[in-house]
Amino acid sequence: MTKRVDRAGLSVDATLARFLEEAALPDTGVSAEHFWSGFADLLADLTPQNRALLETRERLQGKIDAWHIAHRGAAHDHEAYKAFLSEIGYLCPEGEDFEIETQNVDPEIASIPGPQLVVPITNARYALNAANARWGSLYDALYGTDAMGSTPPPGGYERGRGARVVARARVFLDEAFPVEGTSHADARRYHVQEGRLLVDDRPLQNPEKFAGYKGNPKAPDAILLKNNGLHVELVFDRAHPIGSHDQALLADVQLESALSAIMDCEDSVACVDGEDKTLAYSNWLGLMKGDLAADVVKGGKTLSRRLAQDRHYTAPDGGDLVLKGRALMWVRNVGHLMTNPAILDPQGNEVFEGLMDALITTLIAMHDLKRESGNSVHGSVYVVKPKMHGPEEVAFAEAVFARVESVLGLPANTVKIGVMDEERRTSVNLKECIRAAKSRIAFINTGFLDRTGDEIHTSMEAGPFSRKDFIKRKGWIGAYENLNVDIGLECGLSGKAQIGKGMWAMPDMMAAMLEQKIEHPKAGATCAWVPSPTAATLHALHYHKIDVLAVQAKLRSGGRRAHVDGILDIPLATYRRWTKAQITREVENNAQGILGYVVRWVDQGVGCSKVPDINDIGLMEDRATCRISAQALANWLHHSVVDAQDVMAAMRKMAAVVDAQNAGDAAYTPMAPSFEGIAFQAACDLVFKGRTQPSGYTEPVLHARRLELKASL
Repeated sequence: MTKRVDRAGLSVDATLARFLEEAALPDTGVSAEHFWSGFADLLADLTPQNRALLETRERLQGKIDAWHIAHRGAAHDHEAYKAFLSEIGYLCPEGEDFEIETQNVDPEIASIPGPQLVVPITNARYALNAANARWGSLYDALYGTDAMGSTPPPGGYERGRGARVVARARVFLDEAFPVEGTSHADARRYHVQEGRLLVDDRPLQNPEKFAGYKGNPKAPDAILLKNNGLHVELVFDRAHPIGSHDQALLADVQLESALSAIMDCEDSVACVDGEDKTLAYSNWLGLMKGDLAADVVKGGKTLSRRLAQDRHYTAPDGGDLVLKGRALMWVRNVGHLMTNPAILDPQGNEVFEGLMDALITTLIAMHDLKRESGNSVHGSVYVVKPKMHGPEEVAFAEAVFARVESVLGLPANTVKIGVMDEERRTSVNLKECIRAAKSRIAFINTGFLDRTGDEIHTSMEAGPFSRKDFIKRKGWIGAYENLNVDIGLECGLSGKAQIGKGMWAMPDMMAAMLEQKIEHPKAGATCAWVPSPTAATLHALHYHKIDVLAVQAKLRSGGRRAHVDGILDIPLATYRRWTKAQITREVENNAQGILGYVVRWVDQGVGCSKVPDINDIGLMEDRATCRISAQALANWLHHSVVDAQDVMAAMRKMAAVVDAQNAGDAAYTPMAPSFEGIAFQAACDLVFKGRTQPSGYTEPVLHARRLELKASL
């Protein structure tokens, strides 16, 4: 049984209350009495509004379902459908032009394009890795992945591969920092003379790209370069295994990589009660106070990993130059839907988790605001707010954070919010969503995974959808991605806020990422998500090739490339000429993905991990990917493309496959042959009850089943 304590009429998990009172509140200037009374008042005032917004979601979905049912069998009338959406208030009138008014935004968000990491806050080691991914070794990233076309050989260092890495890095240097009359590949000496960098006594073609150095200017320990706002450090060391064999003594090329990182309390974690929430909040506190540590075992030795220190250089003019050693950190709160038993209101109801996250994560960030060299140099707190449906819900988030600032005694608009453009009602009303938070918005981001899941659920009654790989080939996805950038630029986000793109989900396929993910900066995105620090270093190469701010200026002058009509093009199956083998393959692929993710979520509390797909390719899976697969199967079941018996047969077959893929995990509990475990039941619920889940979200089922499993233990 959960031990609870009474605080201002709230029934609070004792572990969470103790953490807040003994760890989070001290040194903030906020007393426990003021905090709890303010929290209780906030919940009393805002809970009815939160509940009403969820009722609006259900009401609008019911009307859309009824419209599609009434028009089933007839050719889709796009204009009539669009008029209907306007009539019911789903599609809002677009107001006059405006520009956002957000102030005090740190440069990593406002004006420097670069990679962005997203990590589960409940894993301290991952959180530290992400925060420290501000800098990464290009040598290590090229050597340790398939980025050059092959994976590293087993065993120790292979000198031939190392030589190819060094050559590839020199090519990058020639492209980003060309030298007059020579190549970095031929360079034998780097030195600083009268504030200029000389390479074999020749200057850079763009001398302003020299940013600083360490050590003796005649033989520096490091040279700092800068291109498109991103820094590159050349490390020289004659005693290093690489530097000792290099004609210029160049031992490494360090890239400024993950400029920002999202510490996630939402999709990538499994936080279902007070114990889980306390873990998430305590790690966030460690990051904000700067004292988070995690033990890592390497080579038989235990090391304590901590936050990286800032980097110090001598500027070209001889002055001191300090660069951040850590990514600027956002925290992603939970959306408006879920409640959590960590705190019960005076009537015994679970409180909305998003309201709890808003107050507590902001309280914790106050520790950073008091530090001289912390996360934000401009005194801001950065919160990503996901899964909002339309302008009313964004306006509610704005009101929530205004109330949080009032409770905690913070200046107005201290909290900056990132709006995830991942639900269709937000996509088609994006300009008005931005307007609703124009004084605190610092980020918009396309989340094509959740966006696809919402697309299927919203139009569930319209007919059977295409197979997953074909859904993203349809016209709606291009319109969605382009319109997000177009409207962001119209609303003045360039130079003031991030315009982001979604995740590369294949962490072992870096060659493919290098080939494909350059499209994100080319599209005008100032940040895009990557699954690892290594991927951040490799993705940084794209931002050296593409001047994103110049791309944005060109796009802004050209007007909109996409319109709402394109987004409303429902990606239904146009020609249903699928063979039985194609249908079986699609069903099994979805079933395997659901089971591979859910079994770890429910049984082990792992909210995000690299899950082998049906072809044994490791994919980063979270609730958003699970939502797509579950909604896709629910749609085909609803429209009789497949029947329940066939789907259950696929679920059982794929459970055995997933069991085999996890055979090496001692903590894993097999699902076959009994198929009676809670995890298998959860996966089946997501499919067979998928049509009735709110907005098609996976959270209600996963939370309920995880709590059931924890209770059984």
